[in-house]
Amino acid sequence: MRLSNAAHESRPWRVRDITSDFTLEDVWALPVHGAADDFRRLLEVMMSIDPANSGSPLSRVLWCVRDRLGKWFDLGGISGEPGSDGAAGEVPIPDTNEASLTERLPADLANTATDVDFASTPFIPLYRTNVEFAAELSNRTVHAVMHLAWVEEQGGRYSGQMAVYVKPRGRFGRAYMALIKPFRHWVVYPALMRQIERAWNTRDARVPASRSPS
Repeated sequence: MRLSNAAHESRPWRVRDITSDFTLEDVWALPVHGAADDFRRLLEVMMSIDPANSGSPLSRVLWCVRDRLGKWFDLGGISGEPGSDGAAGEVPIPDTNEASLTERLPADLANTATDVDFASTPFIPLYRTNVEFAAELSNRTVHAVMHLAWVEEQGGRYSGQMAVYVKPRGRFGRAYMALIKPFRHWVVYPALMRQIERAWNTRDARVPASRSPS
């Protein structure tokens, strides 16, 4: 379910300290719920997701088309290993001389997410705490940040939330973001949510089987 920006901005997430010049583009409630110490499980699920192989045929087609256009027009990829053309660290953040948001991290957040690896997308981890995580992606159209949060609810339960910050690269980047917005909201994100829900439920189903008999 898509949420209002206020659902994210009403909480003191630390990502806001390093993205003050970015736009909060999207906020989504993730179909995952758990206990206070389950945030690591959410990160493991997100690392296992491959949007290019979504259960939605239309989403797979859109993902492949975007990657093909990226190669043809030197826009940078959205699938594959980090370090591809236009990856974070290779192209400066728009309107800055900074190569990556790692340069903005306070000392207590630096090198806190070195064990997180997104094999299927070029997101590069920035930091993590016990309730939030951020990663950046950079290509020829935009510099973006994905933020994952573990939100406390009533009764001591927690739920996942995903926010996306963006900083388009000039007129072309803004036009590109406007063009793909309907596809993101109606095709790509809903398919991603279904992938996340299936992966989370699969992990839930494995928990009892992995426990030793008492």
